[in-house]
Amino acid sequence: MKKTILLVVMLTLAAFVSGAVAAAPPKAATTGPAPAAPATTAPVKMEKFTGEIKSMDAMAKSIVVAMGKVEKSFVVTADTKITKGKAALKFEDLKAGVHVHIQYVKEMDKNVAATIKTYAEKAHSKEK
Repeated sequence: MKKTILLVVMLTLAAFVSGAVAAAPPKAATTGPAPAAPATTAPVKMEKFTGEIKSMDAMAKSIVVAMGKVEKSFVVTADTKITKGKAALKFEDLKAGVHVHIQYVKEMDKNVAATIKTYAEKAHSKEK
């Protein structure tokens, strides 16, 4: 009989203690190192290229720009800003032979254009 009473008292005590622990608000961890700040990605390195549009692919939304013997292919995305002066242009407004200045980012094996600025051809000065 004493063992049964002792068992009931122990189970009741365990129930009250576990209930009190479960109801207590969680404590903030004050020991240990502070969590590390999320790793920031390295700033994107913008590269530049100036030349004349040699060809365009409307389906792939890409252009090939040549400067002398150097040719580079660029992918144009929805985020690419195309301008002529202060006026915004669309991809369809670009044409072969237009002089452009491109800021781009290398992503894997592609050159993704961030900005494309078009320029009117300079009038050739006549020699006297």
